[in-house]
Amino acid sequence: MKNRLNELTKQIDAALDFYLPAADNDQKIIYEAMRYSVFAGGKRLRPILMLECAKMCGGSVEEVMPFACAMEMIHTYSLIHDDLPAMDNDDLRRGMPTSHKKFGEANAILAGDALLTRAFEVAASAKTDPAVTVRAISMLAASAGTEGMIGGQILDIQSEGKKIKLAELKNIHLLKTGAIIRSACTIGAIAAGMNEAYIKTLDDFGTNLGIAFQIRDDILDVEGETAALGKTVGSDASLEKNTYVRLLGLERSKDLVEEYSDRAKAALAKFKKKADFLTELTDYLINRIN
Repeated sequence: MKNRLNELTKQIDAALDFYLPAADNDQKIIYEAMRYSVFAGGKRLRPILMLECAKMCGGSVEEVMPFACAMEMIHTYSLIHDDLPAMDNDDLRRGMPTSHKKFGEANAILAGDALLTRAFEVAASAKTDPAVTVRAISMLAASAGTEGMIGGQILDIQSEGKKIKLAELKNIHLLKTGAIIRSACTIGAIAAGMNEAYIKTLDDFGTNLGIAFQIRDDILDVEGETAALGKTVGSDASLEKNTYVRLLGLERSKDLVEEYSDRAKAALAKFKKKADFLTELTDYLINRIN
């Protein structure tokens, strides 16, 4: 699994390097800041999910790659902004100084903005059927916007220091983390020309994987180590964020990771042997240490 993930990461990184070339002009600082965060490491989970879902559905990796890179740019922009003093105020990201620590707050904000806008420019360059391109871009925008990631972040901020119900927490994570993961899976299916039933199946897979992934993230913020995670452990507690561990305790949270990952794998059953990699990837992700 690690070897396969490394191969996919190299493939994605080469494409990102193409879409985000270094610049030597008056604006070089913004390109440097963009590339710094994009190439600071990371699992490339979302683009890998998109590429592998497309491949499983018989689609072309080359055709899907612009959407996959666009999604990684959107994800990276969100991390840059999450780390800002006005948000989570983190000093480390992927074991390196956060963007605002390296380049200053203004440049970090602009680097995030630049990655977000560049993402849609890259997605629009895809060589897929125009109707597919428009639908994929629409899904990217929706999953990153107020009905997706941004909406979840707003609810997350509003819930800090408050006692909320489990259903409210699940909704936060379905939006903040899950929406992007779901659209990674469904865009892969759409680009491959799958029918609505299969797209719905991969939406179910992405939904359950997204929840399992987030709960595991909550657990790692308690049990993990800063060196392995590449970010400060215990930041959720210091910000009084609502997490599955805080609401349900560590053991019940671990049980839920297993339950949601089982649901994710069950959704892949109709793909049979073609889903072997995604099934193994699900197990790998819920047992990760970073």
